Amino acid sequence: MESSTYRDLTRGTSARLGTLRAGAPDVMKSVADLGRFAMADGALDKKTKELIALALGVAARCDACIGYHMQALVKLGVSRQELDETLGVAVYMGGGPSLMYAANAIAAFEEFSGAGAFQGKAD
Repeated sequence: MESSTYRDLTRGTSARLGTLRAGAPDVMKSVADLGRFAMADGALDKKTKELIALALGVAARCDACIGYHMQALVKLGVSRQELDETLGVAVYMGGGPSLMYAANAIAAFEEFSGAGAFQGKAD
């Protein structure tokens, strides 16, 4: 992760995406529309879709994805049990590398939810 916190990471990424939005507005609008339509309530609710997106972000090893989707999940009231089960599936499907990013996702959850510092860091 390039920043010390997920808040810093998502803010910095958003700023850089703003520059891209100015240079490629049609493409960026299309991506924003795709996200809005994909994440809208349907047969699956928004929280379920955000949990899927988080699992894919963990498997793809995308810290910014983890930050954005965790921020949305905390706003949607994700429980620690929902998070842990989602991360368990991500690790099952993605192996050891996903396990390392699952730990990052827990850190993002604790940061955005105010649950405190990540417990269990290696010394």
